[in-house]
Parts: sequence; C-alpha cells; structure tokens
Amino acid sequence: MASIFSKIVAGEIPCYKVAEDEKHLAFLDIAPVARGHVLVIPKKETDYIFDMEDAELAELMVFAKKVAKALIKVCPAPKIGVSVIGLDVPHAHVHLVPIHGVTDIDFGKEKLKLPEAEMDDLAGRILSEFEKL
Repeated sequence: MASIFSKIVAGEIPCYKVAEDEKHLAFLDIAPVARGHVLVIPKKETDYIFDMEDAELAELMVFAKKVAKALIKVCPAPKIGVSVIGLDVPHAHVHLVPIHGVTDIDFGKEKLKLPEAEMDDLAGRILSEFEKL
C-alpha cells in the first residue's frame, strides 16, 4: 500500500508544493509546528531514511539545502531547523522549519492551523524563490 506521500507524488492527493525536481518533492506541512514548515521527500518511496542508498540520501539533503535557501527568504528566521523523525509516515522525509529558538521545532506542541489562502501564498512565494536558485 502506497504511503500518503507517494499518493501526493502521484497527484492523487493535493499539496502546497514549494519545490520539485526529477527525484524530490517539497511541500508545506498541513499541520505545521511553525509558519513555513516544509516536508522534503524523495519521490521514490523508502520507509526509513537510513535505508536509502548513500547517493540518494546525499541528493535528498542537497535538494533540502536548496529548499531551505528559498524558505528563509520567505520566512525570515535566524536558521532553518532540520529534523528527521520518521515515525508518522512510512516514507523517508526531512522537516525544514524556520526557527528563532529550539522550541520552534518541538513536534509535541500544538500544531498551527493556517488559512488556505495563507498556505497558497506561502507555497507560491517559496516556489518562486526556489525557481530563482
């Protein structure tokens, strides 16, 4: 059975896309811990990130770096935090979160509920910045 992320890659489930290349997709988390919280995934489904081939993992992180550069232009913060948890969806993914402090990337706190118009605007602006890189 395909993961929810594989269904997003296949276009079966919509997302707020912020970046894409042949092997990767990045989109806004619909239950973000901070404004601008992005998920970066390989299009090829692998459950556990450390089961990925070395080259695939390296490519994922290089793609995430490019996404982070676009993200920080739209959601200014001292840093873009990076987290890999891997328990909620059986598809390797990296969380990119604009952070001002360590509690900004606390996945145990209540998630934000951003209006659809704000999510659309954020996604469009991040994608625009990504395409300039």
